[in-house]
Amino acid sequence: MRIVSWNVNGLRSIEKKGFHRFVARAKPDVIGVQETKARVEQLSPRMRSPKTHPHTHFVHAERPGYSGVAIYSKHPLDSSESSLGRPSFDIEGRIQIAKIGALTIVNGYFPNGSGKERDNSRVAYKLRFYRALYRRLEAGLEAGERIVVMGDFNTAPHAIDLARPRENAKTSGFLPNERKELVRWLERGWVDSFRAFEQGEGRYSWWSQRYGVREKNIGWRIDLALVSPGAAPFLRGAKIHANVLGSDHAPIEVELDDAVLTR
Repeated sequence: MRIVSWNVNGLRSIEKKGFHRFVARAKPDVIGVQETKARVEQLSPRMRSPKTHPHTHFVHAERPGYSGVAIYSKHPLDSSESSLGRPSFDIEGRIQIAKIGALTIVNGYFPNGSGKERDNSRVAYKLRFYRALYRRLEAGLEAGERIVVMGDFNTAPHAIDLARPRENAKTSGFLPNERKELVRWLERGWVDSFRAFEQGEGRYSWWSQRYGVREKNIGWRIDLALVSPGAAPFLRGAKIHANVLGSDHAPIEVELDDAVLTR
């Protein structure tokens, strides 16, 4: 059971930059994409319903060309929802909660705390979003449900997760209160799937689009797949597809035993 998460920075854009080639090569069962920047009717037929992943669910923001998430699956979605019960979150189209058998997949595009003037004015909103989703999933966590929360978390949890932690101590994505909120998830039992297999430095999933930054690997690991304690026994692997281009983010992947779907 391979699950891929990718902030594509525009579904219409990524279609022209190798999305289908990557999917054909990686062969994921489920793909969760973030920052789709499109309504479903704006997508090509192949992006709306690819033959390899015919079961889809799309969520768009109220604001045109902004945010948005989508799920593509080989397996039928038993259910899917896109609300945290707060209009201030729901209008931005940032969340999907889908069930496939015994597995719940949460695809999220977590807010960036930076405002238009790079003034961290959205940090409070970002933290409220984190907490609302945490509360939404808490009962399932305590009940031992099998859950994967994946997406662009827009926060690097530890200093090892970005190339220049000292220089970014006051930058949204590495502020102490943002990291504390994310680390709270880990301390509660959520497993950072990538770190379960790879402890090394220099492993990033996002790079600034400034010239030469990606080539020099001056990046951040802000795309994560957190696995609940109930799903952790089925965890078999995790990786970052750092060499896949087309977006400022790289796809990430988590591999679970197929039995995770069976009750």
